[in-house]
Amino acid sequence: MFSDHTNRVKRIATAPMWPNTFWSAAEDGIIRQYDLRESSKRSEVLIDLTEFCGQLVEAKCLAVNPRDNNYLAVGSNGPFVRLYDIRMIHNHRKSLIHNASADVHTFCEPRKSIPDGAGQYYVAGHLPMNNRLRVLVATYVTFSPDGTELLVNMGGEQVYLFDLTFKQRPYTFFCAQKSQLSAEVQNGKTTNGVFSGIHVPDTLLKLTKFSSGDLPPHLEGIKLQANEAFARQQWTRSIQLYSLGISEAGHNAMLCGNRAAAYMKRKWDGDHYDALRDCLKALTLNPGHLKAHFRLARCLLELKHVAEALECLNDFRGKFPDQAHSSACDALDRDIKAALFTETDAGGRSTWFYDDVDCYFEISFKGQYIVSGSDDGSFFIWEKETTNLVRILQGDESIVNCLQPHPGQCFLASSGIDPVVRLWSPRPECESKSCRVVEDMEGAAQANQRRMNADPLEVMLLNMGYRITGLSGRGAESEDEEESAEGQLQCRSS
Repeated sequence: MFSDHTNRVKRIATAPMWPNTFWSAAEDGIIRQYDLRESSKRSEVLIDLTEFCGQLVEAKCLAVNPRDNNYLAVGSNGPFVRLYDIRMIHNHRKSLIHNASADVHTFCEPRKSIPDGAGQYYVAGHLPMNNRLRVLVATYVTFSPDGTELLVNMGGEQVYLFDLTFKQRPYTFFCAQKSQLSAEVQNGKTTNGVFSGIHVPDTLLKLTKFSSGDLPPHLEGIKLQANEAFARQQWTRSIQLYSLGISEAGHNAMLCGNRAAAYMKRKWDGDHYDALRDCLKALTLNPGHLKAHFRLARCLLELKHVAEALECLNDFRGKFPDQAHSSACDALDRDIKAALFTETDAGGRSTWFYDDVDCYFEISFKGQYIVSGSDDGSFFIWEKETTNLVRILQGDESIVNCLQPHPGQCFLASSGIDPVVRLWSPRPECESKSCRVVEDMEGAAQANQRRMNADPLEVMLLNMGYRITGLSGRGAESEDEEESAEGQLQCRSS
């Protein structure tokens, strides 16, 4: 029996490459490594998060990369997920022991238990600026079967998928000395990654060689359906349709810009960050995209990057002087300056899947689909390529907190508060739908979105059957004001 942890153990992980070794993560903030071949029952402290995050940090989950067992992902309370190289940690400690035995002393800096470069941090770009009272906790992490992607469940928030092979460089916005509508300069060569004040990674510049013009007939049909859904204010439906088009024609600036508009109208948690990403991609593909440029400034403001929003708006006015004094520009300018006036010095600077389940528990990832349980008793299934929600199933009367796929067959096991474990598999198409299929997927997602942003007392009363007003976020009045202002700029979907 191992009894080294001083608080609850939340997760244990093993690695095929080391059958005699396993790791544990506990709420004392420590990741321990155990070797079953040793006679002693003592363990090694591999990572002590309290050294870096304080005494209140709690380790909630961990996972070993299935393709390269030297990498260990750790989730804790807070928005960051850490990826550690176990080899570097062990080699560093061996060198410390060697230096100590050789009587080598260094006075430049204190000895570090984890060397520089042994840890990487992953976070969704909008979360460090999140001011919600609800504490963010990474409740589950898992790798893709090939080890190239890391899936993270941020409890009470979203599910995020990080690409471990492509380290995305940050975007930088600044006011260019000379605004240009094209990346072409007089000598016929392209600028060094600067599009009218927006610096983007070189890898994305390669996308501009593709045409952003006409779409194939079937994609044009999808775009028209998405536009119709947008006109009917069916924001989620329009986002799903635009995502279908982007999955096939990711080089089309119009689709990216339109999806950004739908995200901004829906206003769910994380939507403005998704909209910002779409705006940046649209501007990468088409530097003269007026709507994407204006929406970018609005997104920066909503994400509390106020100074950058003002720079972006000023550059927009210089680039499109005929729109410089439109009612939309003036309204955004007032909002930005009001935010600058009230901004305090307390804050610093700083491909996901979601339909806003109140609290995700365990997630499964086998390639094409991503599955996650929720404390509303359902589990949600997304398509990885499009990020669209494709199915919701009622897995428990209260909570679904365990989901495990069969390693070789098309089976999924789920469990929760109910005293049963359910096995799920596809049914013949000729049979009727299961009674456990949730038909109103958008309604279920919207209900959970309201719960996510509600006061905990209101959530308790709501679960008891009381009707609580004011849980829908911003009122209709503010929505109408923004729609009216944007209408002056003619920024509806294209």
